[in-house]
Amino acid sequence: MQDKYTPQDVERAAHADWRERDAYRVHEHATDAQGQPKPKFYACSMLPYPSGKLHMGHVRNYTINDMMARQLRMRGYNVLMPMGWDAFGLPAENAAIKNKVPPAQWTYDNIAYMKRQMQAMGLAIDWSREVATCSPDYYKWNQWLFLKMLEKGIAYRKTQVVNWDPVDQTVLANEQVIDGRGWRTGALVEKREIPGYYLNITAYADELLQHVQIGHPQATLDGWPDKVRLMQENWIGKSEGVRFAFPHDIRGADGQLIGDGRMYVFTTRADTIMGVTFCAVAPEHPLAQHAAAANPALAAFIEDCKKGGTTEAELALKEKAGMPTGLAVRHPLTGQAVPVWVGNYVLMSYGDGAVMGVPAHDERDFAFAKKYGLPIQPVIAVEGETFSSDAWAEWYADKQRGRCIDSGPLDGLPYQAAVDKVAELLAAQGLGEKKVTYRLRDWGISRQRYWGTPIPIIHCDDCGPVPVPYEDLPVRLPEDLVPDGSGNPLTRCEAFLKVDCPKCGKPARRETDTMDTFVDSSWYFMRYCDPTNADAMVAEGTRYWMPMDQYIGGIEHAILHLLYARFWTKVMRDLGLVQVDEPFKRLLTQGMVLNHIYSRRTAKGGKEYFWPHDVEHVHDDSGKIVGAKLKRDVDSADGLLPAGTPIDYEGVGTMSKSKNNGVDPQDLIEKYGADTARLYTMFTAPPEATLEWNDAAVEGSYRFLRRVWAFGHKLSQVDWSQTADQTQGAHSLAEVAFGKTAKALRRDIHTVLKQVDYDYQRMQYNTVVSGCMKMLNALEAALDSASQDAAGLGVALIEGFGILLRCLYPATPHITHVLWQELGYVHTLGDLLDAPWPRVDESALVQDEIELVLQINGKLRGSILVPAQADQAVIEAAALASEAVQKQANGASPKKVVVVPGRLVNVVV
Repeated sequence: MQDKYTPQDVERAAHADWRERDAYRVHEHATDAQGQPKPKFYACSMLPYPSGKLHMGHVRNYTINDMMARQLRMRGYNVLMPMGWDAFGLPAENAAIKNKVPPAQWTYDNIAYMKRQMQAMGLAIDWSREVATCSPDYYKWNQWLFLKMLEKGIAYRKTQVVNWDPVDQTVLANEQVIDGRGWRTGALVEKREIPGYYLNITAYADELLQHVQIGHPQATLDGWPDKVRLMQENWIGKSEGVRFAFPHDIRGADGQLIGDGRMYVFTTRADTIMGVTFCAVAPEHPLAQHAAAANPALAAFIEDCKKGGTTEAELALKEKAGMPTGLAVRHPLTGQAVPVWVGNYVLMSYGDGAVMGVPAHDERDFAFAKKYGLPIQPVIAVEGETFSSDAWAEWYADKQRGRCIDSGPLDGLPYQAAVDKVAELLAAQGLGEKKVTYRLRDWGISRQRYWGTPIPIIHCDDCGPVPVPYEDLPVRLPEDLVPDGSGNPLTRCEAFLKVDCPKCGKPARRETDTMDTFVDSSWYFMRYCDPTNADAMVAEGTRYWMPMDQYIGGIEHAILHLLYARFWTKVMRDLGLVQVDEPFKRLLTQGMVLNHIYSRRTAKGGKEYFWPHDVEHVHDDSGKIVGAKLKRDVDSADGLLPAGTPIDYEGVGTMSKSKNNGVDPQDLIEKYGADTARLYTMFTAPPEATLEWNDAAVEGSYRFLRRVWAFGHKLSQVDWSQTADQTQGAHSLAEVAFGKTAKALRRDIHTVLKQVDYDYQRMQYNTVVSGCMKMLNALEAALDSASQDAAGLGVALIEGFGILLRCLYPATPHITHVLWQELGYVHTLGDLLDAPWPRVDESALVQDEIELVLQINGKLRGSILVPAQADQAVIEAAALASEAVQKQANGASPKKVVVVPGRLVNVVV
């Protein structure tokens, strides 16, 4: 073997071997050498968006998965690790607008490049199962299941409120609305009501909650992080309360009672019902619209409310504003008139689009009432507290200590009893009842975008919306359109639009909305199991592999993606497609990769960022970073900046192209090799922790691999042939007469192996790598001392290096693969891919001698070696015979000898 470690040669050789043998193709129902079925293990990373290049976050995520897959394969599992592409979505449209190319071309080019990067990383991916969500073979099944849901009533059509950019003539996602304006055009965003399709996820709310809720008897997701389970629990947001109506006599232009003379609200604080002093409705509420028809000022206010985002989070941050409608409803228990206001903080899509205002016991209502001079009527008292309308106090909302006052039949009742009584009184009038509601809302999947799954609906003037017949699927998305920023190009594509109605045969038009891309990612992991089946969405492969044993991805997907995937799985179960309730048994949310951020303000007031390799830190006397400066001349927006120019240091943050603090894995691979990139990301931090980039540590990982290679080369130069047949396994080593050095080496190796084995099981891969480093240290020390008591040392070295290679292999598969073959382990233990995982030899852990600390008069004076089973008398004798004691005692008899078993011996002289 060559004496120098050259990563490019090593990795090229490993890739060629794996490719020739199709080493990573996985089959269902695989058996071991004895013909027994292997246990299956499905380990999957969240599929990436094909943005153009991998980043170090990808490298870390996939290496975590790869380490797990490789180690479990060695342990005898049939392991599936697939990969695909979350290929639809807005970034491709934006790139198309910028580059004037079809999103399809941009997407497929990026997929090809990123796939090559993944292959260069040496990931054990079964590429025969690759899927791209923009492929008709894939999204056909999105459409198929949508039609099934439509048949079952799970999918339905209704009007939805959206963000509308009047310049781009397109709908914007909430995150694309910044300070009430379109992110690209800067135009004031409008809220519009347009029809769209929804999925009835709320029908599954209780099951979704029960399975994830910590401590619930039906919980099945104990393998998920508690923080993710809590996030999902809060997002589903189960609330128990009372839904009831405020009666009214308000009639519309047609003379009919609006809402049948009832304005419904839901509250979890029915005990405060006697404190209602106003009601607020959403701008889109029928009562608001009715009042605005005769009130231009109110109509203008409602139009203003339509500006900005539509999420609860955005409304929570927005300044609460309102305007009276001039209308009133009746209190359901007292009959008193209650004024109706329009509030910009009330969402029509949540509940009934109306809320009761109890300023004395709700902080938001209190602020609203103070702002507009509305009455504040306390109806809950807490012993020892005095109510004041001057300022809000936390106890005003205390339902644990509170008792009803000034509430007629509720007086003196605590929270739950008061709620029960209110529900009883309302039910007697037919105006309300107890109800469980959820914060979770049905999933709107319609997107007025081009690059996505076409919704399989045909619009006919006579028949209305008509589902596309199953035999006509997939409805193919034209791949040659180029968006120009003026709305969905499908609306102008006659070849796509024109179609005959499946019902009546008359000319009709296709639906131009496409599906939310979360649809694509809600079941791709099942398609991996049956990737080429043209006749079924899922089949035998899914029955074998699902549920997934380990899912890996970022915490940013903790709610929407994971919740939608769980919902989608339950729908597929209820349609008889799968037999599992939950898709993912265990979940790991890996930490972000961080790097330093450097910037400066330009002459025009903008901000520009600098690459870390162009910058050096400025430290204070304590070594703390207090600033930064350029270490070479750099071109900037203001011209050439000379070396030494001060710039701003912003600390560390997530790697980002926009902030010039990313590290291209390709650069790393070309300089150090893929194994170094993999090793660094695994060694620097535990998988779930954030990783702060450190160039020096990358160099350290490379040096370690050079040492591994150098040791392998040294070992190859020594003739251990006479002992090679004794390295088959721990059972054959019992006959070897190991000398002192060999015994110490084996004890070190197997002690570390025991810890490494445990660390693999708990996915603490950073300590796995540190364990491998300890093994190499022990091997190098033993080889350097080969001339001292070398009996059996060759066997111990060969065994130990074989253990090291197997432990290190999942992290750095290329170098270990080549060393395994070069040193001949392949002939005795088989190919490294399927080599047996090393077993701890408990006999190697037994020590013949132990080292005890030696103290004289309580002060450290060295150590002594004694037999492991030595009794106190033998230990005392050894201590007294030591050179240190003999010298200190100077011929005098010791006064006392104290032995602490297994630790130390103290001689008092």
